Amino acid sequence: MRKISLSNLDGLFAKIAEKSKLYIPVDDNKGFAAFKLWAEGVKMSNALNTVRSAKDFFFPQMENLMEFKTEGKNIEIIDIREEKEDFVVFGVRACDVKSFEILDRVFLSEPVDSYYASRREKGVIVSLACGKPAETCFCSAFGIDPATPAGDITAWKTETDLYLKANTEKGEKLLSQVEGLTEDCDDKAVEEQKKAITEIVKKLPLQNLPLDKFGKGKTKEYFDSPEWDELSSHCLGCGTCTFVCPTCQCYDVKDFNTGREVKRFRCWDSCMYSDFTLMAHGNSRVSQKERFRQRFMHKLVYYPDNNDGLFSCVGCGRCLSKCPISMNIVKVMKTLGGKENV
Repeated sequence: MRKISLSNLDGLFAKIAEKSKLYIPVDDNKGFAAFKLWAEGVKMSNALNTVRSAKDFFFPQMENLMEFKTEGKNIEIIDIREEKEDFVVFGVRACDVKSFEILDRVFLSEPVDSYYASRREKGVIVSLACGKPAETCFCSAFGIDPATPAGDITAWKTETDLYLKANTEKGEKLLSQVEGLTEDCDDKAVEEQKKAITEIVKKLPLQNLPLDKFGKGKTKEYFDSPEWDELSSHCLGCGTCTFVCPTCQCYDVKDFNTGREVKRFRCWDSCMYSDFTLMAHGNSRVSQKERFRQRFMHKLVYYPDNNDGLFSCVGCGRCLSKCPISMNIVKVMKTLGGKENV
């Protein structure tokens, strides 16, 4: 394990940025945190989490996939992909790190999504333990430990120092790059912080969700539940929950004719939208109830059915804090699981 004084954090960032683009959480002018490219003078946010997750680095909200040129019956396909640069994402919380495992099962399964795979290969994740988890956090309900997040490097921040531990070959390579700025140390301070975080987590209100009521083989039990009527009745279909979610992976592909060539783009989409999966004959889910049900059944039943019981939620709490009508996966779980709403 290595450590560096927080007073020299800018020096650490500058050293990393010599060889790779470095992104850190930064506060905007409204006090919300987002990952931004580090440059001299840019300060890291102390916010618990960013408004949008680190998913954007591997599955961006919009990307150009390819271009076409047509002449008569001839079609020329133009591969516009470029070699991706190495980059480091610093300060990723445990919930978001876990989300990469969920996304990997989607985009790295055959046929592999080469755009996503390239970014995963080039990216290095430096996670950061959650010193003070919030009441909207429930990652531990899904077996995620906010005191010991995964990633290529795990970091812990105390009042005076930053502690770093490499977990992968990528992480070891990055730590060797900054070895001259850091010093070897024991893990006493880290272990104390882990214990403190664990005690906070035990007191959080959303840790005992009825997960045993969901998962593989539950489609028949919940698909026609009458509770969906009330749960979905106030949903606006705005898609906010899907856009802040670190595990949602729905997208649309559209072609735009510029007059010179056709550009094909991929952009995020939402199962909450009325035109999602729209086909020539119409939409297969015609009501907001059906769309609402699809989102939460996928998180709690469909994805676990196809992925060895792994849930497609990491308990980050973003949907709890951002939904304009305060409808979220916790309320769905407690209602369907037979417990009172929150």
